[in-house]
Amino acid sequence: MKHIISPLDLSVQDIDDILNLSENIITSPEKYAKVCQGKKLATLFYEPSTRTRLSFEAAMMNLGGNVLGFSSADSSSAAKGESVADTIRVISSYADICAMRHPKEGAPLVAAQYSSIPVINAGDGGHNHPTQTLTDLLTIKNLKGRLDNLTIGLCGDLKFGRTVHSLIRAMIRYENVKFVMISPEELRIPDYLKREVLDRENIPYEEVNVLEPVMPKLDLLYMTRVQRERFFNEEDYIRLKDSFILDAKKMKHAREDMLVLHPLPRVNEISTEIDDDPRAVYFKQAEYGVYVRMALIMKLLELDGDC
Repeated sequence: MKHIISPLDLSVQDIDDILNLSENIITSPEKYAKVCQGKKLATLFYEPSTRTRLSFEAAMMNLGGNVLGFSSADSSSAAKGESVADTIRVISSYADICAMRHPKEGAPLVAAQYSSIPVINAGDGGHNHPTQTLTDLLTIKNLKGRLDNLTIGLCGDLKFGRTVHSLIRAMIRYENVKFVMISPEELRIPDYLKREVLDRENIPYEEVNVLEPVMPKLDLLYMTRVQRERFFNEEDYIRLKDSFILDAKKMKHAREDMLVLHPLPRVNEISTEIDDDPRAVYFKQAEYGVYVRMALIMKLLELDGDC
C-alpha cells in the first residue's frame, strides 16, 4: 500500500485490517499516542476543506506526529504555476507522508508517480475520495454490524459526487449489496460507472427520481449536497440545488433501524429537525474519519501500536 489513490488500491483484506485497527484505536487511543513521534504529514489542499483536512491533521497529531502544508492553491507555489509533479518532489524531502486534495481528477495519481513518500488522495474533482469511503465503511460496520446484505440509497448529486463514486466501488465487493439511485435526471450516476462497475459486476440497482416511495426498503440512506463548484453555470445549480431535502416527514417512511449518512458539509439537503433522530449518524460519521485516517497513516508508514 505505497499510495492510496482509489478505493480499488485496497483489497478487502486491506480494508478489514484498517477497520479493525480503527476500532482498536477507538477502544484504546492511549496505546497509539506516540506511534508517529518524529514523523511529519504534509497536507496539500488545492481546494477548500474543513473535515478532511482537519481530520488528517488531528489524526497525525493524535499519533504524536507533526503536520505541515497549505489549505488552498492560492497560498502555495501553484499560484505561480508550479506543477504538481514539482511540488511533490520537493515535499517528499520535507515529510514522511502526504495527503492531497485537488480539483482536477487524476492530480493525486500524478503526484504518486513522482513521489518518494506515500500519497493519499484526499479527493480529486468528481473522481475519488478513498478516505471518506473508509470513514463510511467504518460507520456502517460499527453501527450496522456488517458490510454485506445491505440495500443502500444514494440521494442527491450522483453525477459529480466523488464520495458516492468511491463508495460504490468499495461496496460492490461485499455480498448481496443493492443500490437505489435517487436523483434528478440531470444528476444521475455517470454512464461509465453503471457500465464499468455496476453492470460488469452484475450489481442490482434501480434509478428513481422520488425519495419517499423507496425509503421503506433502505438499510442506509447516503445523502449528498448539490455542489455549486461542480456546475458549469449558475442557472443549472439554482434549478437543482433543492431537488431533494430530507425532513422529518420523509423520515416517517423509513425503517426504525435505517441510518442516514452524509459526507458533509450539508447546505439544506438534510433538515436540522432530524439531527436528534438516532438514525441520523452523520456527525458520528465525521468523528470516525479521524480514527480511520489514523489507521491508514499507520498502515502506510508500516507502524504499529508497539512502536
